[in-house]
Amino acid sequence: MLAILTGWAGPIMAQGFGGFGQAVGGISIDTSGIVATLDGRALESLAEERRRVLASGGAPAGRNDFRKVSLAAIIAAVDEARTGQRAVSPDVLLLGGLERITHVFVDPDGHDIVLAGPADVPAVDAGGTVVGAASGRPLLLLEDLVVALRSIDGARAGGVRCSIDPTPEGLGRLQEFLNAQRQMGPDPQAIFRGMEEAVGPQMVSVGGVPADSRFAHVLVAADYRLKRIGMGFEASGVRELPSYLAMVPTGGKASTLPRFWLEAEYDPIARDPDELAWRLSGRRMKCLTESDALAGDAVERGRGAVDRVAQRWCDAMTAQYDAVAKRQPIFAELVNCVDLAVVAALIRGRQLDARAGLDLGPLLDPDRLPLPSYEPASTVPTVANGLKKGNVWVLTASGGVQFQPWQFATNVGDAADMAVTRRDALAARPDIGGRYWD
Repeated sequence: MLAILTGWAGPIMAQGFGGFGQAVGGISIDTSGIVATLDGRALESLAEERRRVLASGGAPAGRNDFRKVSLAAIIAAVDEARTGQRAVSPDVLLLGGLERITHVFVDPDGHDIVLAGPADVPAVDAGGTVVGAASGRPLLLLEDLVVALRSIDGARAGGVRCSIDPTPEGLGRLQEFLNAQRQMGPDPQAIFRGMEEAVGPQMVSVGGVPADSRFAHVLVAADYRLKRIGMGFEASGVRELPSYLAMVPTGGKASTLPRFWLEAEYDPIARDPDELAWRLSGRRMKCLTESDALAGDAVERGRGAVDRVAQRWCDAMTAQYDAVAKRQPIFAELVNCVDLAVVAALIRGRQLDARAGLDLGPLLDPDRLPLPSYEPASTVPTVANGLKKGNVWVLTASGGVQFQPWQFATNVGDAADMAVTRRDALAARPDIGGRYWD
């Protein structure tokens, strides 16, 4: 059976969840690195194939608000599958059905690290995303955790980020084009097509994780969707979040080149005095903005006039982020990746694997666990949807996604109740094995 759900490569993942692995967040990236939106038929085919894989057995069972997943058991299952040249089961690939990680427990006696949080039975939505059957929220994927663990040391300096931006040459051509326009004329679409041709392809850059990983595809897809919603190419699905263009009043001030980007925030991570129990809470995504300015054939980052409409739009995106994520699952998948990166920074930074006596080698070694290679994104075609309101052209937005997991992992505070929470969680572990328990 083709791998369908996460895109794993290698014989031990061949039956699991790959094939269609290039399709993340409703986008595709071709062999030239060009990002595009998948059509409805492709999404339907993807969803149906993934449903067949889940129906074949081995998926996590039951919903629980506080499921505990043994990382040692996950590692053992991956290593056993490699040795026996057989596929890893869906409950391993889906980390026991976890929707997010709220707690991390170190178990030195059991040589284990336990990941805990709400979990659900997996299902597949209309767009092919693997979600919780009751919650509709995308489930965590082992593949993304492995990428986070392998990449986290390299993310110390610049964090994890992606950006989609026009080239300086394209902006120079755009400036010349706009200078030649005195009025919209009878055919606005001709003006928009001229803008597209002038700007040319916009460049995609990724940092902190491999550009050919699924994790990177999530970053790119979220950024791509953010821009399309902001510029009115697709609806947010939430009434309280119209497009940025729709919010610009006639005769009002607006940026020619607004930038929108997403950043993460967390409350301090709680820990017990022995640093064996950790609680992640207060995670939220914020939309930020600034205005770029055209200067000849260059762009001056953040040097444009303050755009109050862009700020209002970002405030609305921040306030409605969770509601939008229910309609556009890629934004929830982005949050999943942020959580996994923070957990990876916590494990590596606090050396929780050494404290537990747990060997992460089977996950960290590419020879023991080869990950799939996705087509790296390189360009996004420019699609203009400008408006000329008063004397100001409103054009396509740039921006990106960025967060620093190490910053969150070092912002900690003591919580006396964490020791009791850990004790109860480990005491509930079944006597006979098991990869997860409720």
